[in-house]
This record gives sequence, structure tokens and C-alpha cells, in this order.
Amino acid sequence: MKKNNSYLLDLIKSQKDNFSLDQSFYTNKSIFEMDLKTFFFNQWVFVGHISRIKNKGDYFLFSIGEESIIIIRENEDKINAFYNVCRHRGSHICLEEEGRVRKFVCPYHAWNYDLSGKLLKARMMDDNFKPKNWSLKKCNCIVFEGLIFINLSENASDFQNFINPIEDFIKLHGLGKAKIAARKIYPTKGNWKLTLDNFHECYHCQPSHPEYCHVHSKDYIQAYGAGSNTGPESKEFNKKLETWNKKVKKMGYLTGEFSEKKFSKFFRSAERTPFSNGKLSETKSGKPASILMGDFNEFDGGYTTIGPSPFNSIIMTNDFATLFTFIPKSPTETEVELMWLVNERAVEGIDYDINEITWMWDETTKADKRIIENNQKGVLSSKYEPGPLSKMEIGLDKLKKWYLKHLELKITK
Repeated sequence: MKKNNSYLLDLIKSQKDNFSLDQSFYTNKSIFEMDLKTFFFNQWVFVGHISRIKNKGDYFLFSIGEESIIIIRENEDKINAFYNVCRHRGSHICLEEEGRVRKFVCPYHAWNYDLSGKLLKARMMDDNFKPKNWSLKKCNCIVFEGLIFINLSENASDFQNFINPIEDFIKLHGLGKAKIAARKIYPTKGNWKLTLDNFHECYHCQPSHPEYCHVHSKDYIQAYGAGSNTGPESKEFNKKLETWNKKVKKMGYLTGEFSEKKFSKFFRSAERTPFSNGKLSETKSGKPASILMGDFNEFDGGYTTIGPSPFNSIIMTNDFATLFTFIPKSPTETEVELMWLVNERAVEGIDYDINEITWMWDETTKADKRIIENNQKGVLSSKYEPGPLSKMEIGLDKLKKWYLKHLELKITK
């Protein structure tokens, strides 16, 4: 075992149960780089929605670590993902964050590739040069219900095995027949684990998120605010949930929840829960903000929350969806990207109002950005030491244990 790995293994074993992590986990460059290889590069992560690249040749770039990935529509039925690396001498090919091309042309020596990645033209090469051997390198890419998932592993896990327990929760909302109504990026000066820690607990929701607390009941926030079993049980909310489940089953819609029962390479969750006080959507008024999506023929007053991986969250009402992608950028920087989806038939200004749809999570994510950045500043202090977690930070502790076990397995295998 390398010396640095021996040190890290000792550090992992020294972490206390039900406490936050030591400072190095939030600041150290070597640990950050290992995090990318161990976690982000080995997960199926959705990085966009098909409506962002509607036409042949439309593309956008996704960047993580030193990798730049081109996500491009080859034709009506095919979306590809390629490493943004020319096979000649390695130059980036696409330089703009998004655009439309008829073919790829490297800006360095003008090697040409078609939209399937096949090399079309390379000037003045030897007679024995075989273009078929020099196609662009592919990145694992699967489109599921309109969501574009990528996996940077050389040995990617089976996608169906990954998606299976959360599949029905996603399909219910018809994201494959949706479109992006709004998209925003929140650059956050905080380590990715601090960012995710914040998202996996609702201990901070009452003091920090008046908008969230306006929409969601106190009982829901206590028991389900960061997902099922992430806080103390609420008997009051359990009664509401039981009653709502019976009603929704009669309506013919999905109910229930999923969480990992044992240690897994995945960190997935899903649940359907009711709004309180007659609310039908995640808006300031509680009234619908758009037309129904997916399988819904009428509003059931429900709320679907899904965690496909630590780096994604999907939060859906009957009429719109809010999608999160958490992108680690450096030991102390994370990019939080939000997309709001509506029915592809919905017309802005007639069927939906952007401000109504984005209001709660835009305000909440701006507050989270401030909270996380203040947290990171404190963690950088010489006086920082891990503190004890509360009864409402169970989700955070689950994520921490999963993270540490995977990191230990990576080091010792």
C-alpha cells in the first residue's frame, strides 16, 4: 500500500460515528481527486435532458475533473457522448459550451469526424493510415425517460440494474415527453461533500428556508425533509401518509418508497408523499403551476422525490419537475445545476409561469449556496473540528458511512 493511502486509511478509520468528517475530507486536493475517480466516475449521473439538444447536430459540453464530454444528437433516435479529445494530438474539438455542428472539425489540424464519431478526413497521412481505427473515444451514455445519463468508468455497472428500483417512480411523471422550462447554475464555493451534506439533512430548513417551510409542513420536514427516515418519525405525518396512500391507490397511481437496505455501490432512494393543507404543487399558493405530466389525469396532491445517485436529485409534482446535478469542481468548489421540466405541450405564459415554477427551489438553492460557503469558510479554520450530528441529520450520517466504506474499499482492494 502506498504511503499516502496508508495515511488515508488511518484517517478513514479514525472518523467518529455520528460526527461530521475531519477537515482534510473537505479541503485536501489528493482526497478530492480520489473522490472523483472513486465516486463520480463510477456512477450513472444524468447531465442533461434531451430537449436541450432537439435537432441533429445540437450538442453541449459537460466537464468534470480534467474530462470534457460532448453530448450530441446524431439523429432523431440517437444521442452520443464522446470525450472532447481529437485522436490526432489531443486538442479539444468543441470549444463552445453548446452549439450545433454538421460534423466535428478539430480547430488544430482540421481532422474531421461525423456525428457518430467516425473519422472522415485527416490530411497528408501515410498510405497505411486507417481512419476506421481513429474514431472519437466514446463515453458510456444511456437516455432514460429523456434524462441523459453518462458513466465515465471503463467498467460501467449495468444500467438496468442501477435504474430498476427507481424506474417506476421516474416513469410516472413522463419526463421523456417533457421539455426544459428553465435552467440555472449556482457556482458554490464549497466541497462537494459539504454541498451534499446540506442536501441530505433538513435540520437547517426551519432557520434557513422560509420558502421551503411555507410549502411543506413541519411534520413532513421533520420526518421526510431530506428523504425517508432522515429525521425523527412523525406519527402525525404517518397518519397523513397512510390516508393519502389509500386515496392514491384508488386513483391508480404509484405509492410507496425505496431505500438501500444494505451496502451497495449505489446510493439510491425514492418516495411518494402528500402535500399538506390541500396543496397540489410546490408553489407559493399551492395551486398548480402547469398542465399535468406523465400518467396523471388529475392531481393527486403528491410529491415524488428520487435520488438516483449522490450527484443527482429529482423532485416532482404532478405538473413540473425540478432536477439537480451536483458537479465537483475543486476541493472547495461545486457547481449546482437545476433544470425545471414541464409537459412538452405546455406553452409558457399560457400553461405555465416560469417564476411560479422556479420560485421555491431557486430561493432555496441561493440560500443553500450561502450556507455552504459559510460552512466551507469555517471548515478551513485551524480551529475546526468535527461536531456531533443531530437526530435530524440521519441522512447525512448514512451518506458519510457509505462514502467512507467505498473509499476504504478503493484503497484496500
